[in-house]
Amino acid sequence: MSTLSFESLCLKDGECPSSTQPQDQDDEFDTDLESDEKEEESNEETSVTAEVYLQACKLVGVVPVSYFIRNLDSTTMTLAHHGLGPSGCKALAIALVTDMNITSLELADNDIQAEGAKYLVEMLRANFTINHLDLSKNRLRSTGAEYVTKMLLDNISLKSVKLSGNGFTDDDAKYFADSFTGNSRIKELDLSHNEFCGKGGEHLGQLLANNEALELLDLSWNHLRMKGAVAFCAGLKVNTMLKHLDLSWNGFGNEGALAMGEALKFNNTLVHLNLNNNRLTNEAVSLLCRGLEFNDTLRVLLLAYNSITVEGALALVSVVKNTPKTALEEINLCDYLDQRKLRLWDFFRNIDKDGTMRVPVADFRKAVQQSSIPLDRYQIEELIQRLDRDRTGIVDYRGLADTRKQMMRDHRRQLRKVESRQKKEKQKSDRILKTFQSAVEAVTPHDSMVISPGGAKDDSSGPQQFSATPLSSWHHIVMSNSSRYSVTNLSNEHVHLPMLGSTVSYHPTSSLAMRSYSQPNLLDDSPRSAPAKSVSAQGLRSDPEMGHSKLSPTGNHLTRSRPALNAKQPEVKAKPKKMQKMKTKKLRKVQKGSKNPTQTVK
Repeated sequence: MSTLSFESLCLKDGECPSSTQPQDQDDEFDTDLESDEKEEESNEETSVTAEVYLQACKLVGVVPVSYFIRNLDSTTMTLAHHGLGPSGCKALAIALVTDMNITSLELADNDIQAEGAKYLVEMLRANFTINHLDLSKNRLRSTGAEYVTKMLLDNISLKSVKLSGNGFTDDDAKYFADSFTGNSRIKELDLSHNEFCGKGGEHLGQLLANNEALELLDLSWNHLRMKGAVAFCAGLKVNTMLKHLDLSWNGFGNEGALAMGEALKFNNTLVHLNLNNNRLTNEAVSLLCRGLEFNDTLRVLLLAYNSITVEGALALVSVVKNTPKTALEEINLCDYLDQRKLRLWDFFRNIDKDGTMRVPVADFRKAVQQSSIPLDRYQIEELIQRLDRDRTGIVDYRGLADTRKQMMRDHRRQLRKVESRQKKEKQKSDRILKTFQSAVEAVTPHDSMVISPGGAKDDSSGPQQFSATPLSSWHHIVMSNSSRYSVTNLSNEHVHLPMLGSTVSYHPTSSLAMRSYSQPNLLDDSPRSAPAKSVSAQGLRSDPEMGHSKLSPTGNHLTRSRPALNAKQPEVKAKPKKMQKMKTKKLRKVQKGSKNPTQTVK
């Protein structure tokens, strides 16, 4: 296709008919124009637009739309369901290039596709009168989305755009995010009935975070679930202009409700929120209530067609009652049967004339279709499959009997489900909050923050404050009296330590060869080691016998528990075991020959 230009939408001077041109020239092509001699003559400007449109239809080869010519004097041009197609849209665009009267152009369901959108985009670069454009259900797809979003960057007249049901995907959401980042003119945007999913939710969240003009956004009937819902709510949290938000039929679930609750804590502009049919449960309501407790602007909250019982309704009522600053005026929790004052039991009884509590599938299907219940034929068939799992051709509704026994059984089963679900939700909430915070940080520029731990600062003037970290986690041993206790000279052996605060004395193993240790052994087995007082990392003095190569482990006071700071510990003396006579005598000689007496831990 050749490149479209403004000149391609304009007729040549010789092709533009005058108002006095004979009408028999129009007989050369078909038209659906109705002859009505009583119709008043249009003003000169309207007449010129009509003549240009007729000539454009002749050149393009399409049948003119009589409704367009008859209503040229109106500011709203509604041409929905007229089957224009790309060519008909081109003829219309040619006629509207110089029109100064029409302010609202509605072209829903005309199958104009991306080609027709291209003609309209070119027209809107010259027309600054139209401020409302409806291109819903026109199969624009990705190419059309690119054309429209590029136009929105330059157009200065549009205030409202409807693009519902055009098959836009996650990749197309990025076009809208880029286009609305700096757009300060468009107030209303309808992107419902498209195919935005997780990635699309991230782009739309960016749109909300960066846009400062949009007041109404319709994203109903998309697929914003899980990560998409969380990312979108992150953008809503920092948005400062949006007032009306429709997120119905998106499958938010409890994860999305958690993120929405967090967003409502900070958003102070949203007035109307629609969360109908989003797979919300009582747990989801409690998560929303966390945000409603801090919100003072939301007036209308729609939660219909969700799995919310009396428990969830009471939670909402409690929030409204206990939050003085709340602005909530309307909360809608009803479903279809409640709105129609119907009971499911009555519905089946009207079908079952014999009272057997068994209804043929054909009768059930017919009754649903005649009752105006909002279900299409695919949903009806799915419902029938669930009610008639064995494909017997009969819907058995005996299980719907409203008896107290059945209600109590259902209640107990529901309680078990709630308990099980709450355990899972508790674990999932932390993960969702982390994802939400990450998404907020991604869309919001903020200064770096350094969060210091709650511990006290080191005070050089006082004693060193140690935490209650077990001795087994210490990595550095500082000895004060002897260089031979440096870290590089420590043995690989470790000694077991009793529990902190324990007063039970330590009983070493009977065999010196099978010692198992959990702390560095400060003993130096070298025979040249001289007995000396040493200070361990705990600030405790070790016995002088530690320096002896043949010293029994019973004299090692490092095997005792670590004392609490500034607290006196009871004296603990190791009980020596019976040893061979020669070793006992040798040990006593060493103790007698020692200059410093053995010190106990205090």
